[in-house]
Amino acid sequence: MLVIPAVDLLDGKVVRLSQGRRDQVTVYSDDPVAVARRWVTGGARWLHVVDLNGAFEGTYSNFPVAERIIASCGAQVEFSGGIRTKETLTRALAAGAVRVVLGTKACEDPTFVQEAVDRYGRKIAVAIDASAGRVVSRGWVASTTVTPAQLVRSVTMLGVETFICTDVSRDGTLQGPNLALLQEALEAGAKALIASGGIASLDDLRRIQTLEPHGVIGAIVGKALYEGTIDLQEAIRDVG
Repeated sequence: MLVIPAVDLLDGKVVRLSQGRRDQVTVYSDDPVAVARRWVTGGARWLHVVDLNGAFEGTYSNFPVAERIIASCGAQVEFSGGIRTKETLTRALAAGAVRVVLGTKACEDPTFVQEAVDRYGRKIAVAIDASAGRVVSRGWVASTTVTPAQLVRSVTMLGVETFICTDVSRDGTLQGPNLALLQEALEAGAKALIASGGIASLDDLRRIQTLEPHGVIGAIVGKALYEGTIDLQEAIRDVG
């Protein structure tokens, strides 16, 4: 199972949010490239890079930072955060992102997802961002009536195989992962699932790893790495 460090970018800095709330932000570094290199030096083969300005505002002000990370860190990068136009999607892939994550567009525009999958195949993943049993979008600030299982089934029919599944209410809280949400997505047909949200310890990673035979391929770890409750090298040795 892959252990994937998160590098969340807001106004050019590495940050973590609590429950996705912009007013609950902790800044960890003003040198995102150095942070990315730190995780790669620690053994990470993948990085999960998020443009929070893109997610909240659609401004993509962190794109140049993401491009520097991709060019210099030597890891495979999945890129997320406000990918809502063909131009933005093309730019992310042209910059070297191995995988691009669609969130809002997956909820709102199946034609966009279909065209993206038809053109880019497995380079397209979909975010299952959920709170209280429903999918949220627009930087996690807009609620929908769609359940995680419904979204998985609908985009699986379009050819999507890889999903990043996050319990928004746990993200950045170190409260542990929502295994029931992961199981819901897997039972709905997710072929390759990456867990996210609330991971705080090696025990949490081990619990997620029990779902590996059912389709879990990785876990995104954010605050636990930045706060030191998980050591990256130890985690990779233990579950990677």
